[in-house]
Amino acid sequence: MTSATAPVTPGRPSRPSVRQRAAAARTSRTLVRRRIVNNVMVGLLTLSAVIATLPLLFILYHLAKSGASSLSVAFFTEDPKSVGESGGGMANAIVGTLIVVSVACAIGLPIGVGAGLYVAEQKHTKLATVVRFLADVLNGLPSIVMGIFAWQFLVRPVGHFSAAAGGVALAAMLVPMVTRTTEEMVALVPQSLREAALALGYSRARTGLVIVLRTAMGGIVTGALVAVARIAGETAPLLFTALGNQFRSFSLTKPIAALPLQIFQYAVSPYEDWHSLAWAGALVLIGLVLTISLVARVATRSHGDGSGD
Repeated sequence: MTSATAPVTPGRPSRPSVRQRAAAARTSRTLVRRRIVNNVMVGLLTLSAVIATLPLLFILYHLAKSGASSLSVAFFTEDPKSVGESGGGMANAIVGTLIVVSVACAIGLPIGVGAGLYVAEQKHTKLATVVRFLADVLNGLPSIVMGIFAWQFLVRPVGHFSAAAGGVALAAMLVPMVTRTTEEMVALVPQSLREAALALGYSRARTGLVIVLRTAMGGIVTGALVAVARIAGETAPLLFTALGNQFRSFSLTKPIAALPLQIFQYAVSPYEDWHSLAWAGALVLIGLVLTISLVARVATRSHGDGSGD
């Protein structure tokens, strides 16, 4: 019986058919098109990343150019001089910023962490839903509105400005940010850890405080540091509460200076020396914010490394 298959000459490869050549051509064109689209999209994303970082780089460059010349030992150790006298520094504002932010942290961090832990562990209750909604509203509230309310309820009744009022105003901004961060970090804790603790006889309260909170502590610390960096540069709430002080003060019941306030006052003044100090103060303030942000990044990386062991 004769076979219908064409004989194949030994030693010579078979030639691809027309259909195979067409399919190969289409595959080649598809790969070329995909490479072109991929390169274009990678280029656009790279350009977007560069454009996103340009404002920060420009700000850092301009601050370094305008304020670095005014940085000295006296800037960090001396109080401002009187009008017409050269020299002086912003030691009063640096001390005031540390005091006000410390008061805000002492009040806002425990409340924010506790509220976030409750909202995450009791997320199906009506109170948790209300707290979550109000935290989102407060996060979007302009800081000047917070400053006006702080003045109405903290300054006007006692009749004078104070560092404590400024710290409470900043704490009111800190609480919703820490609350939402804590909730998100606690929600990432595996449910199996809770079940294991409850199976061993732990109460729900002890499980939340000892097991869940400790497991999520790295992320909570990171979020808290970011929130502290955010409130450290706020000016509007302090204008209505702390007011400012040309002298170094450690009292919580008296007006106190702060870097954002001092920068604002010097920037709008008609004196060139004060303008230079304002640029230097802005450079120190953004350096403080960047330092806190870097600490937050290191804490995040350390927490990530530790969780993977």
